[in-house]
Amino acid sequence: MLISIASVNNRNPRLETYLPTLDDVRGLAQTCSRRAPTGVRNRALVLLLAATGLRISEALALRPRDYDARSGWLRVQNGKGGKQRTVPIGLPEAVEALAAWLERRKGLPVTAHKPLFCTLRGATVKTAYIRALLPRLAFKAGIEGRIHAHGLRHFYAATLATSGCPIVHVQAALGHSNLGTTSRYLVRIAPQEAAEAVVAAFGRMLAD
Repeated sequence: MLISIASVNNRNPRLETYLPTLDDVRGLAQTCSRRAPTGVRNRALVLLLAATGLRISEALALRPRDYDARSGWLRVQNGKGGKQRTVPIGLPEAVEALAAWLERRKGLPVTAHKPLFCTLRGATVKTAYIRALLPRLAFKAGIEGRIHAHGLRHFYAATLATSGCPIVHVQAALGHSNLGTTSRYLVRIAPQEAAEAVVAAFGRMLAD
């Protein structure tokens, strides 16, 4: 789905941005190999970013102990500003992909103290690698819009907001320090949906 903010403000065509869909997310994941260890890892990471709204830095800082497989929750120990939070993994396929990676990870010469999403030798995966990976996967998947890690975070936020999740809960899930940031964030990524939500909210209030 292409949300053109430029259509709302024609004087700022540079603000046009692409909001990934669930089909896009699944398309990215499908282009990752299910056999090669790096493909299994990358598939899990892509799905996790979309299913949790984590920043790249937060996802790459995770350790195996931060994931509770029984509950499907993650502890973000190194959020922005040093804040911690706990988030559920919202997509079943992300849970499955993470389980597959953890199983594959057991066969690598790495310890539990190494990053959850590590290289095959246990080193930290670089953010630059992920930033280059996502457009490459998007091209292979035939996605025309520009795909980047923050776009997957946008997908997560928009999914919560359009499903009726209260904005304070969206704020907590994203790890924002204040509600104003979350409000501006949602308006930026989905102005039409945000406008419709306001109209609907006032409509319900006036009907009461």
